[in-house]
Amino acid sequence: MAFQKSPGTQDILPGAVERWQYVEQKARDICRRFNFREIRTPIFEATDLFQRGVGETTDIVEKEMYTFTDRGDRSITLRPEGTAGVVRSFVENKLYGEPDVSKLYYIGPMFRYERQQAGRYRQFHQFGIEALGSVDPAIDAEVIALGYTFYKEVGLKGVRVEINSVGTPAVRAAFREKLLAFLIPMREELCKDCQSRMERNPLRVLDCKTDQARFENAPSILDSLDEECNIHFDKVKTYLSDMGIPFTINPRLVRGLDYYTHTAFEYKAEGIGAIDTIGGGGRYNGLVAEIGGPDQPGVGLGLGLERTIMLLEHQEAELDNAHQVDVYVVALGEAAEREVTRLVYELRTSGIRAERDYLGRKMKAQMKSADRLQARYTAILGDDELARGEIALKEMATGEQRLVALASLASELKTI
Repeated sequence: MAFQKSPGTQDILPGAVERWQYVEQKARDICRRFNFREIRTPIFEATDLFQRGVGETTDIVEKEMYTFTDRGDRSITLRPEGTAGVVRSFVENKLYGEPDVSKLYYIGPMFRYERQQAGRYRQFHQFGIEALGSVDPAIDAEVIALGYTFYKEVGLKGVRVEINSVGTPAVRAAFREKLLAFLIPMREELCKDCQSRMERNPLRVLDCKTDQARFENAPSILDSLDEECNIHFDKVKTYLSDMGIPFTINPRLVRGLDYYTHTAFEYKAEGIGAIDTIGGGGRYNGLVAEIGGPDQPGVGLGLGLERTIMLLEHQEAELDNAHQVDVYVVALGEAAEREVTRLVYELRTSGIRAERDYLGRKMKAQMKSADRLQARYTAILGDDELARGEIALKEMATGEQRLVALASLASELKTI
């Protein structure tokens, strides 16, 4: 029988994977500039970590986790998001003992059993950051700015930032009563998910996409914020404005995870069917203690790489020639063929992206191969040129060709 990939997964093939490498490299470079360090955590964790960390009333825990019992009779779950695992590592490895804020980032696969649609997979990939150890609203603004900078520098256009404050647990408890008073009269008109959420976490009703039109006159949590929450939120807005990060306030933005406090935010963009959220995050001051560590505050984000790449393709963004070859070396003659093997290795170890023919094709076919690989140059070596210690270097964009010393080809290519 012919095997096929599992539903909700994808093969990322050569020709497409270069876009992924480009986007991931941008993420790493931006994190380096913002002084975030990479952390790599296991793809699976104890199920209880996600139940405690993500929240038992979330769709992730209720419906979407890939959970199984291992041979040691332990309940194990493939990670559905990145924050809980990073916080677990932060606690287990006592990173809270460091004198500075722990600024961490990750890139990797996540797993959720979701309904398949454009931009949504059961194995998907996230770029995320977590800043642990500070209550300063400036770090909230920095995290939001990093995500916005990422989208801007990979080449996406039309990305919008929406922010809200979801307050503290005490603020949300008071707001819960106001919200229930608004929702209960329309209970029977709402979808089944909303009816279920009303019993356990009514704030999540506002996150429903089906019934959004009914919530136009819902009370705003911003009207329930206490003085501490208002001060924090005002400072976040001020810092974002100072940095020139455009944003709008969305009082119904609550995010789909239970651990958020104070700042919540999302990045929006059009172009992936009905989905417009491409990333988001927020502050989570109680999560570290919930997972068994000291009472340390945190703030972070998670950005979907599939959705980022789909938008780049939709917008036909240029990706800095991510799959370009620097030079394609053509061999003409038996002696030249042997020399090209050595020469290509020398070029590659000098940091130059080099390729050659391995199919015994004639020169015309090799030049076509160089075109397909978008080579900047071709270097043509025949037995006569080899005897003179020279090689013909041709710039593919202009067709200009000249002879250069064979021994200096690597240094020549580095200067042009």
